[in-house]
Amino acid sequence: MKIISYNVNGIRAAISKGFLSWLETASPDVICLQEIKANVDQIPLMEIEMLGYHHYWYPAQKKGYSGVALLSKTVPDNVVYGMNKTEYDNEGRFLRADFGDISVVSVYHPSGTSGEERQDFKMEWLDFFRSYVNELRKSRPKLILSGDYNICHEAIDIHDPIRNAKSSGFLPEERQWFSDFLSDGYIDSFRTLNKEPHHYSWWSYRANAKQNNKGWRIDYHILTDELKDSLQSASILPEINFSDHCPITVEIKQ
Repeated sequence: MKIISYNVNGIRAAISKGFLSWLETASPDVICLQEIKANVDQIPLMEIEMLGYHHYWYPAQKKGYSGVALLSKTVPDNVVYGMNKTEYDNEGRFLRADFGDISVVSVYHPSGTSGEERQDFKMEWLDFFRSYVNELRKSRPKLILSGDYNICHEAIDIHDPIRNAKSSGFLPEERQWFSDFLSDGYIDSFRTLNKEPHHYSWWSYRANAKQNNKGWRIDYHILTDELKDSLQSASILPEINFSDHCPITVEIKQ
């Protein structure tokens, strides 16, 4: 089972740059999208269906903002939209699909870069998310939580940990949350298999950050421990340039 996660920073913009041709070539079994920034009636669904994908969309109520989606080659047994929490569900941040005993989630964690209010919102979300998925795994123990977490966990995950020590996305409390979350019984699939530095999934559009590889690794496939032995590969695809993020992949033995 090959799963890709990709913050497309606007699905319509990504499609205009060639996203669908790339998707046909990459051919994942499931692709989780974040920041779709569109309503369903604005998306070329027929073109997606012609590639063999069933599609599930969870846009934010605010137009042109946030939103997640999940495309899959097989029809899920069950699809759950949101977390039954209005302030988060209005922003379209969590979408789950069940395939047999495996559940795949497309998740878009809030950013705190716009100020204190949103940073507080982010920290409250993180606590709720942790509680929610810990409860969910009691009935769905094989979880794949794929998406943009808007946090670099360790110094190895960011190009300049010293200068960014007080930046949202690399704050001590965010990094501690990540450590605590993993200690609940989850693994960072990429870091489990790759311990090398200089692997990132997001680059600022400013100052030639991508060309100079001055990036942040903020996109993850997080697996429950129950899937650790099923993990076959995990990779980052920095050569794909339809967004300020790049896609990340994981392969699971079913």
